[in-house]
Amino acid sequence: QLKTVEWYVMNMKESTDTMIRRFFRHFLESLKSLKRNGWMTIAAISSVTITLILVGIFASVIVNTAKLASDLENNVRVNVYLRADSTDQQETVLNDVGETVPNESYLAIYNQISDLPDVASVTYSSKDEQLQHLTETLGETWNLFAGDANPLYDAYIIETKTPEAVKTVAAAVAKIDGVSEVRDGEVETERIFKLADLVRTWGLVATALLLVTAILLISNTIRITIISRSREIQIMRLVGAKNSYIRGPFLLEGAWVGLLGAIAPSALIYFLYQIAYQSVAPSLATQNLSLIPMNIFVPIMIGSLFLVGIVIGSLGSMISMSRFLKI
Repeated sequence: QLKTVEWYVMNMKESTDTMIRRFFRHFLESLKSLKRNGWMTIAAISSVTITLILVGIFASVIVNTAKLASDLENNVRVNVYLRADSTDQQETVLNDVGETVPNESYLAIYNQISDLPDVASVTYSSKDEQLQHLTETLGETWNLFAGDANPLYDAYIIETKTPEAVKTVAAAVAKIDGVSEVRDGEVETERIFKLADLVRTWGLVATALLLVTAILLISNTIRITIISRSREIQIMRLVGAKNSYIRGPFLLEGAWVGLLGAIAPSALIYFLYQIAYQSVAPSLATQNLSLIPMNIFVPIMIGSLFLVGIVIGSLGSMISMSRFLKI
C-alpha cells in the first residue's frame, strides 16, 4: 500500500512538471508566433483596440448616465410650507397680556412629520433663508422683498427613505394641522422616476448589445488570423500532435492579442474620464449630483477592458480552432 502511494505521488509530480514545461513552451511559442505573423497580429490588435475603445466610451457614458438618473431620483424631496402665523419653531410666544410664555405648540408639526415611518430626515428652512437662496440664484432683484415684504413661507424639507415613498409622505403631511401647502414635484417627480427607470433598462440592454458586437468583431478578426495559418495546423496534425498541444499556443496568442489591444483603450479612458470628471464634477456638485468617483470607476473600467479583451481573444481562438481540429 505504501508503494502504491509513493507511485501515485511520483506520477502526480511528473504530471505537474510536464504541465508546467508545456505551459512555458506554449507561452514562448505564442510570443514567437505573434512576432512571426507581424501584419496579421497588428491587424488583430488594431481591431481589438478600436472595438474596446468604443465599448469603453459607450459603457462609461451609460454607467454615469444611470448614476446621474439615480441621483436625480434620490434628490426628489417633499417641501412643506407652514402657515404664515405658524409658531412651530418658536420656543416661546407672547400671551394675551404681552407676557413671554413657553410655546405649547413648539415643534408640534416637526414631530408629527418626523414620526412618519418613511421619513429619513426633516430640515427647517426659514423664509429668510429661502429668500437669500433665491437672491443668490436669480439675482439682486429679490432684495426688494427683504424684511417684512418677504412673501415666502417657512418650510420643512423632507427626505424620504426611498424615492417611491415621496407621494405617500406628501399625502400624509398635507393632513397635518398648520401646514399651508405641500409640494413633491408632482409631474416633474413622475418624469424623473420614469427617466431613471428608462436609463437603467435601456442602458443595460445597450451595453449587452455592445458587448455581443465586440465579441463577434474580435472573434472574427482572430478567426481570420487562424484561417491564414490553417496549413501550419494541418502539418502539426499530420506529424501526430495532439489537439491540446496544437490549441495551446493559439489560445495564449488570442489572450495576448486581447491583452495588447486593451492597453490603448485603457489609457484613453483614463485620460478622457479624468478630463470629464474635473470639468463636470464641480457644477454637478452644486445640484447634489455626481459622476462615479475616479478612484472607483477607472480601476473597474480598465480591469473590465483587459478582462474582456483577454477572455474574448481566448474564446475567439478556441472557437476558430475547433473547425480545424475536427477529425
